Amino acid sequence: MKKLTLSIGLVAAILSANAQDTSCTYFTGKKVYEFDYKMDTILSITEQTAKFYNINIKNGNVLCLDLSDNKSRVRRVITTFFDGKTTTQVLDSKNSVYYTPKGVSKVSVGKPRVLIMGKK
Repeated sequence: MKKLTLSIGLVAAILSANAQDTSCTYFTGKKVYEFDYKMDTILSITEQTAKFYNINIKNGNVLCLDLSDNKSRVRRVITTFFDGKTTTQVLDSKNSVYYTPKGVSKVSVGKPRVLIMGKK
Protein backbone atom coordinates (compact mmCIF):
# COMPACT_ATOMS: atom_id res chain seq x y z
CA MET A 1 0.00 0.00 0.00
CA LYS A 2 2.88 2.34 0.71
CA LYS A 3 4.18 1.93 -2.88
CA LEU A 4 0.79 2.87 -4.31
CA THR A 5 0.65 6.04 -2.20
CA LEU A 6 4.16 6.97 -3.24
CA SER A 7 3.30 6.39 -6.92
CA ILE A 8 0.16 8.54 -6.70
CA GLY A 9 2.13 11.28 -4.95
CA LEU A 10 4.83 11.13 -7.63
CA VAL A 11 2.24 11.32 -10.43
CA ALA A 12 0.55 14.29 -8.73
CA ALA A 13 3.90 16.08 -8.41
CA ILE A 14 4.74 15.49 -12.08
CA LEU A 15 1.31 16.66 -13.24
CA SER A 16 1.42 19.83 -11.16
CA ALA A 17 4.96 20.60 -12.37
CA ASN A 18 3.79 20.37 -15.99
CA ALA A 19 0.37 21.94 -15.41
CA GLN A 20 -0.80 24.48 -17.93
CA ASP A 21 -2.71 27.57 -17.05
CA THR A 22 -5.74 28.16 -19.24
CA SER A 23 -7.20 31.58 -19.84
CA CYS A 24 -10.32 32.29 -21.82
CA THR A 25 -11.25 35.18 -24.09
CA TYR A 26 -14.88 35.43 -25.13
CA PHE A 27 -15.91 37.49 -28.17
CA THR A 28 -19.49 38.48 -28.85
CA GLY A 29 -20.01 41.24 -31.39
CA LYS A 30 -17.78 44.15 -30.36
CA LYS A 31 -17.49 43.06 -26.71
CA VAL A 32 -14.45 41.12 -25.47
CA TYR A 33 -14.51 39.37 -22.07
CA GLU A 34 -11.34 37.97 -20.52
CA PHE A 35 -11.63 35.53 -17.62
CA ASP A 36 -9.91 32.56 -16.06
CA TYR A 37 -10.89 29.13 -17.32
CA LYS A 38 -12.93 28.35 -14.21
CA MET A 39 -15.10 31.35 -15.14
CA ASP A 40 -15.15 32.43 -11.49
CA THR A 41 -14.24 36.02 -12.20
CA ILE A 42 -14.36 38.25 -15.25
CA LEU A 43 -10.95 39.90 -15.48
CA SER A 44 -11.90 42.57 -18.01
CA ILE A 45 -14.58 43.67 -20.44
CA THR A 46 -13.52 45.81 -23.39
CA GLU A 47 -14.78 46.79 -26.81
CA GLN A 48 -12.89 45.74 -29.92
CA THR A 49 -12.22 48.99 -31.74
CA ALA A 50 -9.04 48.07 -33.66
CA LYS A 51 -8.98 45.72 -36.65
CA PHE A 52 -7.36 43.02 -34.45
CA TYR A 53 -7.60 42.29 -30.74
CA ASN A 54 -4.27 40.92 -29.43
CA ILE A 55 -4.02 38.32 -26.68
CA ASN A 56 -0.57 37.56 -25.23
CA ILE A 57 -0.05 34.05 -23.89
CA LYS A 58 2.61 33.06 -21.37
CA ASN A 59 4.97 30.24 -22.33
CA GLY A 60 3.31 26.89 -21.58
CA ASN A 61 -0.19 28.32 -21.20
CA VAL A 62 -3.27 27.60 -23.30
CA LEU A 63 -5.94 30.00 -24.54
CA CYS A 64 -9.58 29.02 -24.84
CA LEU A 65 -10.95 31.24 -27.59
CA ASP A 66 -14.74 31.46 -27.48
CA LEU A 67 -16.20 33.14 -30.57
CA SER A 68 -19.91 33.68 -29.97
CA ASP A 69 -21.15 36.21 -32.46
CA ASN A 70 -24.95 36.28 -32.68
CA LYS A 71 -25.03 35.95 -36.47
CA SER A 72 -23.17 33.63 -38.85
CA ARG A 73 -19.83 35.38 -39.18
CA VAL A 74 -16.14 34.55 -39.48
CA ARG A 75 -13.08 36.08 -37.86
CA ARG A 76 -9.53 36.12 -39.13
CA VAL A 77 -7.24 34.72 -36.42
CA ILE A 78 -3.45 35.07 -36.57
CA THR A 79 -1.52 32.74 -34.28
CA THR A 80 2.09 33.66 -33.45
CA PHE A 81 4.43 31.01 -32.02
CA PHE A 82 7.43 31.60 -29.75
CA ASP A 83 9.81 30.86 -32.65
CA GLY A 84 8.26 33.75 -34.64
CA LYS A 85 6.26 31.64 -37.11
CA THR A 86 2.64 32.62 -37.74
CA THR A 87 -0.47 30.95 -39.10
CA THR A 88 -3.58 32.72 -40.34
CA GLN A 89 -7.00 31.10 -40.27
CA VAL A 90 -10.53 32.23 -41.00
CA LEU A 91 -12.65 30.71 -38.24
CA ASP A 92 -16.40 30.34 -37.83
CA SER A 93 -17.43 32.74 -35.08
CA LYS A 94 -21.00 31.76 -34.33
CA ASN A 95 -20.84 29.74 -31.10
CA SER A 96 -17.43 28.13 -31.75
CA VAL A 97 -14.69 27.36 -29.22
CA TYR A 98 -11.02 26.89 -30.12
CA TYR A 99 -7.92 26.06 -28.03
CA THR A 100 -4.35 27.10 -28.83
CA PRO A 101 -1.67 24.43 -29.19
CA LYS A 102 1.56 24.49 -27.17
CA GLY A 103 4.13 27.05 -28.19
CA VAL A 104 1.77 29.95 -28.96
CA SER A 105 2.84 33.39 -27.71
CA LYS A 106 0.11 35.61 -29.21
CA VAL A 107 -3.30 35.34 -30.84
CA SER A 108 -4.73 38.24 -32.86
CA VAL A 109 -8.48 38.08 -33.49
CA GLY A 110 -10.08 40.18 -36.23
CA LYS A 111 -13.49 41.81 -36.14
CA PRO A 112 -16.47 39.66 -37.20
CA ARG A 113 -17.37 39.76 -40.87
CA VAL A 114 -19.50 37.97 -43.44
CA LEU A 115 -17.52 35.46 -45.49
CA ILE A 116 -17.62 36.27 -49.19
CA MET A 117 -16.60 33.24 -51.24
CA GLY A 118 -13.35 33.70 -53.13
CA LYS A 119 -12.25 36.68 -51.01
CA LYS A 120 -9.77 36.56 -48.12
